[in-house]
Amino acid sequence: MSRKQSKRYRAALTAAGDLAETHAVAAAIDLLVKLPIPKFDETVEISAHLGVDPRQSDQMVRGTVSLPNGSGKKIRVLVFTDNPKVALDAGADFAGLTDLIEKISGGWLDFDVAVATTPAMKDVRKVARILGPRNLMPNPKSGTVSDNIPQTVKEVRAGRIEFKMDKTANIAIVVGKRSFSAQHLAENIDAALAALVKAQPASFKGRFIKSITLSATMSPGIKIDTKPYSTVTADA
Repeated sequence: MSRKQSKRYRAALTAAGDLAETHAVAAAIDLLVKLPIPKFDETVEISAHLGVDPRQSDQMVRGTVSLPNGSGKKIRVLVFTDNPKVALDAGADFAGLTDLIEKISGGWLDFDVAVATTPAMKDVRKVARILGPRNLMPNPKSGTVSDNIPQTVKEVRAGRIEFKMDKTANIAIVVGKRSFSAQHLAENIDAALAALVKAQPASFKGRFIKSITLSATMSPGIKIDTKPYSTVTADA
């Protein structure tokens, strides 16, 4: 059975024009901002389909990006540490160790990003099965295991976004809100795509980024030209 589309979404499809057409980033943003606006501030993200094989462990794609204009979302930061005062003074919403591990074991997950000091990780692993599937487990590769907690909390609050490829070689990165200016969205998108290109596995040979789409929460996807961001090797 086909999915019923709302009147607003049908209007957005009409305004978007030919969805098969690809656009430069600036043109894609110009098109997005002309689409009908709902009654809330939509999240804007870029989605990419990658050429890697997600079944190969050496082709996993993950990383972080510091968005120059922030994500527009209030990030609730939790820090696993035996010195919670330092983390709370730095702006963390929650800080502690055994007490937080007990709360999480009981089902509490009211935070968006978890950071941990290196010594705390031996205890944090007790809740890895809870945090891992929700992409909340601190990880050195994503910069969320750190011994400079004030700096890490500052970066997370300023707009550092973690991204990770799913099992179908797709990846999504939040780049802001519909209320952002076109310039701020463009700067965030450029930073996000640069970080994605940098995250290409060294072992991968071929066309890394196969497609890129820009969309808001309730908008159709607008295709972005991949040529400036795709890496193609002689073995492709």
